[in-house]
Amino acid sequence: MADSSGKPSVLFVCVHNAGRSQMAAAWLTHLAGDRVEVRSAGSNPGASVNPAAVEAMAEVGIDISAETPRVLTVDAVRESDVCITMGCGDTCPVFPGKRYLDWQLGDPAGQGVEAVRPIRDEIKALVEGLIKEIAPAGTA
Repeated sequence: MADSSGKPSVLFVCVHNAGRSQMAAAWLTHLAGDRVEVRSAGSNPGASVNPAAVEAMAEVGIDISAETPRVLTVDAVRESDVCITMGCGDTCPVFPGKRYLDWQLGDPAGQGVEAVRPIRDEIKALVEGLIKEIAPAGTA
């Protein structure tokens, strides 16, 4: 499981690419550094990242305010080793040899930061487990 650089690649997908997938991508980048190639996208991307998600991540020292939602493309799936949907009914095009996971998470859309914090923390725990599996410390 690795791209041409030898790093495993992960794609996080949620409908609007404005909350869960943005937080997951930020956690993976923050915790795994350059050991993993990280992408995120949505089937119907929103205009901007959820302000409550931005605030919740800022509370743990991660700035996602400059991120922008991106549309899910077949190429993004093809170029990723692991495709993770976020419990939102999205489906990715299926390619042989890819790993597909669905993380059942609450939807932060329209929620205040108080409601987003537990989702943020749950995503962090899931990302930590993923890192141990695909890019354990000491590999690069």
